[in-house]
Amino acid sequence: MDKTSLIGIVSGLTLILLAIILGGDMHNFANLPGLMIVLGGTVAATLLTFPFSEVRSAFRGAWYVFTREKQTAENIIGQMLDLAKISRNQGIVRISEVSSDSPFMQRAINLVAEASDEELIRKILRNEIDALKARHFEVQDVFRKMGTYAPAFGLLGTLIGLIQMLSTLNDPASIGPAMSVALLTTFYGSLLSTMIFLPIAGKLKARTLAEVMHLEIIYEGAIALLQDNNQLTLYERLSSFVPASERKSFNAFRNAQKAEARKNSRPSAKKAAARGTR
Repeated sequence: MDKTSLIGIVSGLTLILLAIILGGDMHNFANLPGLMIVLGGTVAATLLTFPFSEVRSAFRGAWYVFTREKQTAENIIGQMLDLAKISRNQGIVRISEVSSDSPFMQRAINLVAEASDEELIRKILRNEIDALKARHFEVQDVFRKMGTYAPAFGLLGTLIGLIQMLSTLNDPASIGPAMSVALLTTFYGSLLSTMIFLPIAGKLKARTLAEVMHLEIIYEGAIALLQDNNQLTLYERLSSFVPASERKSFNAFRNAQKAEARKNSRPSAKKAAARGTR
């Protein structure tokens, strides 16, 4: 779960609710018809703007982004350095035996292992990155549009309430409560837009930028593996994607590889010792 997003939504809604409770009666902010106008109108306008499949994919994508653990650029650089080590020590064909959870990285590994033409690899991987950008833009656009529609329907609900209020001007005692109800729809629309829809669109955009950077690292790493499987050269090419203040040193990656190699060799050593005592 993305903790920062959860903290942001919970803290924002909590502060707003506390302000409402401290300032007056909570029941004054409950109006079912107004909520129906804002939510129903926003959903209806969104479905008119986008196909149902895109709206469904947008909500699935948002849930996936908020619940999935974010991968770091350092992890991807480490994986590419491991591939370079395998390529140099055992041959570039052996990297095809490496499996990855990332479909993009797996595709890049297979292309490099097959010793495909460099221009072909560049074209295939670049098309994949561009297609991902387009898909993610559609998902973001759904929530951006919802963030635009919600305040508009809030204003529409306010106009409906004002019309109903003006029809009862002969009863002065009902003007205040009717005005309060009329303004509630604007409140609902602004709240949904500024606390839900637009922040989700912003989070999706940030995640897209991070994911595109990760794909660019894999893209550059695949080309570097095809050209030169030297680990230091690969590190210098890929570390430029990471800010200098957050950059992990090359020696740190090498030490992590050595520690992993020692860890993997221990079971083999134990088996050999067991065979020697028989």
